Amino acid sequence: MIPAAFEYHRPGDLPSALALLSEHGDDARVIAGGHSLIPMMKLRMAEVPHLIDLQAIKALRGITIDGTRVTLGAMVTQHEIIASDALMSVAPILGEAALQIADPQVRYMGTIGGNVANGDPGNDMPGLMQCLDATFHLEGPEGTRSVMARDFYDSAYMTARADDEILTAISFDAPKGGFAYEKQKRKIGDYATAAAAVMLTREGDTCAAASIAMTNLSDVPVWSATAGAALVGTDVGAEAVSAAVAAALADIDPTEDNRGPVDFKRHVAAIIIARAITRAWGRA
Repeated sequence: MIPAAFEYHRPGDLPSALALLSEHGDDARVIAGGHSLIPMMKLRMAEVPHLIDLQAIKALRGITIDGTRVTLGAMVTQHEIIASDALMSVAPILGEAALQIADPQVRYMGTIGGNVANGDPGNDMPGLMQCLDATFHLEGPEGTRSVMARDFYDSAYMTARADDEILTAISFDAPKGGFAYEKQKRKIGDYATAAAAVMLTREGDTCAAASIAMTNLSDVPVWSATAGAALVGTDVGAEAVSAAVAAALADIDPTEDNRGPVDFKRHVAAIIIARAITRAWGRA
């Protein structure tokens, strides 16, 4: 279908974009890569009288690594994440996850900011950012503020970002230890039936720290503190992995859709989580 008529804006800097948002209020939406909003507009599921394209704003781009602190501009694409040797040397889990998003054509345009900001429970990066304990940086008419990724998502497509704010950057400490991002999907380009991000820190034969987050298994990404706690202090053997999987499954709330019924999704989730834990421990 063809979207309803709209006015297109391409501001050259962040203040201009924020001014347009303030001027047009509920009639305006910002667009990054466009893979979520444009299809909704074409299907007439969203009508946007004023579309504000962020592509020309250089301040929203760039990958910065300052010691152990990593900052990604909101307009950094999935391809740029994969292609950055510096980023892959300090946070290779990002590349592992980005490579599993859709296909190369999508990854050339799809941005990290768009992936995390719109609150789609099927997107891969929100769960990963919760696993990394990342911070989201927002700017609006009242100034700048930061929100932890684990506090950002309220429900499907509902987040802590106000309508007149723009997500400008994402920052996190470079992870240590083993990692894995596992994803099961029906076909290339599809959302996950279930996905899990896992990071494990090892001291000798014992797990010293663990972080586990899941994608598309509730109406928000799920970071499971209890699943991680089930691994800490163990040798990550079969019994500990089973306990962590059970804890993770207790924290999710999948719904039936065209990817399968609830029981199937829980079955897939159990396999994916166990696989991610095992692979992360092997890399730790």
